[in-house]
Amino acid sequence: MPEAGVVTITLNRPAKKNALSVALRDEMVGTLAGLAEDEGVSCIVITGAGDTFCSGFDLAEFNVGDEEFQRELWASSDRFHHALLRFPLPLIAAVNGPALAGGFDLAVLCDLRIASHTARFAHPERSFGDVVYGPLHDLVGGGVARELCLTGRPVGADEARELGLVMQVVARAELAGVAQDVARRIAAFPRDFTIRTKAKIIGRMAIDPTTMTLDL
Repeated sequence: MPEAGVVTITLNRPAKKNALSVALRDEMVGTLAGLAEDEGVSCIVITGAGDTFCSGFDLAEFNVGDEEFQRELWASSDRFHHALLRFPLPLIAAVNGPALAGGFDLAVLCDLRIASHTARFAHPERSFGDVVYGPLHDLVGGGVARELCLTGRPVGADEARELGLVMQVVARAELAGVAQDVARRIAAFPRDFTIRTKAKIIGRMAIDPTTMTLDL
């Protein structure tokens, strides 16, 4: 059984700055599905190995010429976003370094974000692909979300705290412990009530209830 009802998922591709390959996205989807069914789990912490939280999608895969793989690349993206948005328990992003492009989206799709002083957030992919807008708008408001999505301007940890993007900024050496403390505080409450509260959070997200499609 997980200690105190808390599980940590670590993106473990430090040599690739924890880029989200199709394989890594699908592994996360499967892991989250299993954790959702585990009654011993009440809260999940997501972080990155090394000095980067997540650099976004693995751009090398965009150059694979196989059409079937390209279809799977985007299908995997949809599965990944759905799994995060609809996960029935709280997700905490422990942002240990840069969270860029799809890594920024990953942090935003979590329920809470705690950042180290080395964290920064940006949408460089706006020059070649779509950004996840709706959940960011919910966090920081339309004016800031439009600026960050349209310009790609990077935001450091302290500014992210001022904008309400992260709840706390701590020294990198303290990040894991602080995230665990917050997760244990959540997990101390009855799991059924936490699930009911998370269901209300999901109900406010950009999901069309008639088709269950996402409007991100």
